[in-house]
Amino acid sequence: MGHKVILAVCSLNQWAMDFEGNLQRILESIRQAKAMGARYRLGPELEISGYGCADHFLEPDTFLHSWEVLAEIISHQMSQDILLDIGMPVMHKNVGYNCRVFILNKRILLIRPKIFLCDDGNYREPRWFTAWSRLQQVEEHYLPGIIRAITDQSTVPFGDAVISTRDTCLGSEICEELWSPASRHIEMSLDGVEIITNGSGSHHQLRKGYVRRDLIKSATMKAGGIYCFANLLGCDGERVYYDGNSCIYLNGEVLAQGPQFSLQEVVVIGSHVDLEDVRSYRNQIKSRCMQASHQTKFPRVSVEFTLGPEDPAVPVMMEGAVWELLTPQQEISCGPAMWLWDYLRRSGCSGFLLPLSGGIDSSATACIVYCMCSHVYNACQSNVDIVLSDLRRIVGDDKFTPSSPAQICQLLFTTVYMSSKNSSQHTRDLAGELAAQIGSYHLQLSIDAAISAVIAIFQTVTKLTPKFRAHGGTQRENIALQNVQARVRMVVAYLFSQLTLWSRGRPGGCLVLGSANVDESLRGYMTKYDCSSADLNPIGGISKTDLRSFIQILESPPTAELEPLAENGRIAQTDEVDMGMTYNELSVYGKLRKVFLCGPYSMYCKLVEKWKDSLSPIELPK
Repeated sequence: MGHKVILAVCSLNQWAMDFEGNLQRILESIRQAKAMGARYRLGPELEISGYGCADHFLEPDTFLHSWEVLAEIISHQMSQDILLDIGMPVMHKNVGYNCRVFILNKRILLIRPKIFLCDDGNYREPRWFTAWSRLQQVEEHYLPGIIRAITDQSTVPFGDAVISTRDTCLGSEICEELWSPASRHIEMSLDGVEIITNGSGSHHQLRKGYVRRDLIKSATMKAGGIYCFANLLGCDGERVYYDGNSCIYLNGEVLAQGPQFSLQEVVVIGSHVDLEDVRSYRNQIKSRCMQASHQTKFPRVSVEFTLGPEDPAVPVMMEGAVWELLTPQQEISCGPAMWLWDYLRRSGCSGFLLPLSGGIDSSATACIVYCMCSHVYNACQSNVDIVLSDLRRIVGDDKFTPSSPAQICQLLFTTVYMSSKNSSQHTRDLAGELAAQIGSYHLQLSIDAAISAVIAIFQTVTKLTPKFRAHGGTQRENIALQNVQARVRMVVAYLFSQLTLWSRGRPGGCLVLGSANVDESLRGYMTKYDCSSADLNPIGGISKTDLRSFIQILESPPTAELEPLAENGRIAQTDEVDMGMTYNELSVYGKLRKVFLCGPYSMYCKLVEKWKDSLSPIELPK
């Protein structure tokens, strides 16, 4: 006869320092977990405070309010008869730690601090927290009075320990510990820990979902066992988006998986797992058995509680999920779009404004906003109450129910084509056609008068008239005249972002969207304080190559349209000619620079081999 346990993992859309809101979402996740029959509930990293609190983690208030929220959770009736694994910051002996707190029936069983902190890419955890270095050791942590009054405990174990129930053993990793070479799940599994849990704050990057899946799959294939992974969801208040994708694995196979992207604030998935599958799998790997016989023991916190159903004879029915990996194009349509919605609904603004040039970058940004509107519409159709409530608040109509994504786009999204005498009819038409297709509120205007006024100031002071290169001017004059146009567009964009809704008789203002891709940032091919200077840039981390595969409007060559047109009215200036390289080449440079961390010499050596059929070693530097 098997020995089954019932486990639930949660993705929560938490917000930095939103203690009341975070509490309500945690309680709702507990309610859903218990409704599934789960006996264990795992939440994401730092779910009480929110992950993106930054330097607020240095403030005593953050620790105090986290304990206050935990007190509410411990004392709530919903929190009884289920083992809760909660993420929160804890100060121990005047040192701040990123911790997991295990709670059962109004008692704290263990506080487990993070052992390996993340300090690369977007993460700066050592600025706020200290890694726990005393492996497989625990100390006594003195609880604050607000907790002692509820639990009747003065101290609890604090450190690198595991939980031993009547039917199994459970140990915890925290986010980065899964990714590090010396992952803790190996040692725990060799010491007989059958359930490894991971409360995580892992942000979205294109193709990162594959990596997470492979890490968890490898962990459970190599050492056997159950791996529960819970990730944050949504925009936490910073520039990153947490993409959920919580899951439960057994011996290298997925049992349950949550959606990678969702507009719901609480997503709970669960599974019932037979522990005998873990035991038989591990016992057949004799090299593992030999290593296990030499494994140093973890301190164990014993508890009289089972993770299995109260009545083993009653069959447990639980919905699982089939593992699904999205293509990069699908990820672009979901991740940035849902990040925009999360940002908008919490910003107090009433929509977005985008300078739409008709090129690939701004068109891709516009399509991402339309994808956002489609996700919002689908959520409303699926009766996701929080989405409809937020939408009604943003549009200022408490009776509003959308009839289509385009209707939402008309209300939330303003696109502006800002032409000059250097603009072509072709790009004007492309911008107008795209705006009509997605349903945005589209404006067309000329900025020539503003450009002339700015140049006139210079002429008045210097008695000189700068010329474009095409009209006999120098390179300095040419760049200066291009930049005037670009910067005027930024000023106009911000003016219209503040007053367009006013002119339409609607409350609020708009957030300005930029459309500068990551390749241009690496190359430095942009004007400071032009349309790339915006409130938000949803494509700032996406390469031109990926954008081209996402967007279907490819008839328009990338062009800044800042120099005069050719005599036949066609575009004389393209970005690739200006840069002296193609976007495909630039994507290769970007990958070598940011992924492989190549300097100029190392990059040259790699490109000599990569492009040996088209360029000689002498031609390459040119």
